[in-house]
Amino acid sequence: MPFDNDGLISWELMVERINSELANTLGNLVNRTISMSNKYFDGIVTSTGVTEEVDDHLKEVVTQTAEKVSAKMADLRVADAITEIFNLFKRCNKYIDETTPWILAKEEATKPRLSEVLYNLVESITIGATLLQSFMPDTAAKIFAQLHTKEVPFERLHMFGNFESGTKVTEKPEILFARLDIKEVMGRVNALHPEETEKESAPEPSGPVIDIEPKAEITFDDFEKMQFQVGEIIECKAVEKSKKLLCSQVKIGSQVKQIVSGIRKHYSPEEMVGKKVMVLVNLKPAKLAGVLSEGMLLCAEDENGELSLMIPEKTMPSGAEIC
Repeated sequence: MPFDNDGLISWELMVERINSELANTLGNLVNRTISMSNKYFDGIVTSTGVTEEVDDHLKEVVTQTAEKVSAKMADLRVADAITEIFNLFKRCNKYIDETTPWILAKEEATKPRLSEVLYNLVESITIGATLLQSFMPDTAAKIFAQLHTKEVPFERLHMFGNFESGTKVTEKPEILFARLDIKEVMGRVNALHPEETEKESAPEPSGPVIDIEPKAEITFDDFEKMQFQVGEIIECKAVEKSKKLLCSQVKIGSQVKQIVSGIRKHYSPEEMVGKKVMVLVNLKPAKLAGVLSEGMLLCAEDENGELSLMIPEKTMPSGAEIC
């Protein structure tokens, strides 16, 4: 949740975050890495020195994460600090897709390379878990136990190669986070709070009311021309030539659109990644500060000029139509 902005909490969003961030991004990463180490090398993780160019970017992300987390915490931006740690874990998952360990395992000649890939993953996870333990100490302890290692000293978090080569990981990895079913969760909620659920009514409006100058009426045919869909921001960065613009890569169904928005004052690039947003997808492409924009993110503006992204109230898949 952003440090200086309102946040939204719901059972649906909690389940979505647990499934996507904890079960998939982190839990699945640890489980896959340990399982592959057992399957291909009887659990023994060894650095062979057989490196490739793709390793460099992984190591760069991993060794720079501690500095980024420290900078966020210095500004009391706890959510952003946690995001930096999970960016490390997401990079590890991408590294698995890039190196395809299951293909390397097919040939004896590529086994040394496979061993190095798995070592890089275990080392990266260990550094990530070290940074994570301040926020999730029990989870970090479980990861260390399964990798048969311990936390990395703070002064060595910017160095790669702390994990002792030749260490044997656990034979039976523990599932860190089980995926949740929203129907089961809501069933438990309703069972625990039946009266609250039955008496639930629409809340009274609260807070300031803003009146704006009405624009000319449009016809239903005009409205029909506009296409709105739910998108998920998978990457975001600041536009170099502007102090106001952010450039987001937004996944909408099976396609990815690049959208430039004037919200840099209100959101950092790190805050944007992972958000589900509402998108006007058939806006004619245009260049802003020399960067192509292929749509528009929907925002609301308060009386002070603060912008807030419009996000779906309930969990919606990327590409869902807004009607």
